[in-house]
Amino acid sequence: MSIKDSLAKVWENIQCKLTLLKTLRKLSPRHEKLISILELVRIEDFVPCNELKAGRPLQSRIAMAKAYIAKIVFKLPHTKQLVEHLLVDSQLRTICGWSTSSKVPSESTFSRAFNEFSVISLSETAHENLIKKTFVNQIVCHVVKDSAPIEAREKHLKKKGSSKERSQAIKAQQRKNKKLGIPNRRQRQLKEPDVDKIINELPILCDKGMKKSSQGYTKMWKGYKLHAAVDDNCIPLAVIITSASLNDSEVAIPLAIKASQVAFSLYDLMDAAYDHPEIKEHSISLGHVPLIDKCPSGTAEKIEKEAEKERKKHLNFKTAEDKRYGERLPKERFNALYKDFHGGRNILYKGYSKISCHVMFGVLTLAASMIIKLIG
Repeated sequence: MSIKDSLAKVWENIQCKLTLLKTLRKLSPRHEKLISILELVRIEDFVPCNELKAGRPLQSRIAMAKAYIAKIVFKLPHTKQLVEHLLVDSQLRTICGWSTSSKVPSESTFSRAFNEFSVISLSETAHENLIKKTFVNQIVCHVVKDSAPIEAREKHLKKKGSSKERSQAIKAQQRKNKKLGIPNRRQRQLKEPDVDKIINELPILCDKGMKKSSQGYTKMWKGYKLHAAVDDNCIPLAVIITSASLNDSEVAIPLAIKASQVAFSLYDLMDAAYDHPEIKEHSISLGHVPLIDKCPSGTAEKIEKEAEKERKKHLNFKTAEDKRYGERLPKERFNALYKDFHGGRNILYKGYSKISCHVMFGVLTLAASMIIKLIG
């Protein structure tokens, strides 16, 4: 059964709701998109009830959670812009759940609500539930794993010494640990059954990161790193956010576990940064076929790799593994879509929990948009 067939009832509900609202007033394409996403995500199912608490009644957290999804859909970087938009746009107010402009909360109330959402990981929980609901009894052919930079506007963690000195110290410590038989982080992750414990051990402080793009250019940034496992249709199955300096290979195993918990897949596609025996062993243990680009360990291997590439190009020859590895395009597309249309370029929050919540609202909206394209 395809994803379209499994979510047929959801799509029918979306169409009914759109038809009903269109009879009352004319909707723009963005309003229609927002209604479809909210109906698919059902964010209200994950917002805790505050009505029975003592003291002054709180503003509707459900309406504000919907408004934060609208903030991503309408590409509004500031909360102040969201409030102003709600005051003048009666259709958006109605979709979110406010009857009149006087009911719309202030900017400070929105900020307090967002802090609550970040504490309970609202957007992450909603995303995980959406993926589980979508991919029940489904088989994903290829899962592409890679990372993307998240630039933050906060002070980064200052480290002692130059980057060259730190690199030499890390390599010396790794050699010492290897001699003493102390397992590295990937080896420890292989033996740890609790994925939450693995994720909690990953660094999450703001620092500086460096990454080489697919075009071969080196990019440096200050902030965090978004690690994602994406399927063939550009739907993010699992996401982990860490410090910017953390190597991609350190997150591959927990990312694979999270993705396998929500969807069954066949092939794991990864670039040369993931070329480690522990990652291959873990992928095979999950019943997957790892297709990882080989990382040359020296100049001679690098020259041989480039020569082999030229020979294949000259003969117009591709192996089955090469063709499957070429399916890594969805991850590059995911990075572009997230950065340009789902809040990835204007992150104005500070602190890991708030930035993580904002990023996950963008990932949730992107996942819902791609699913709607599939079933629509």
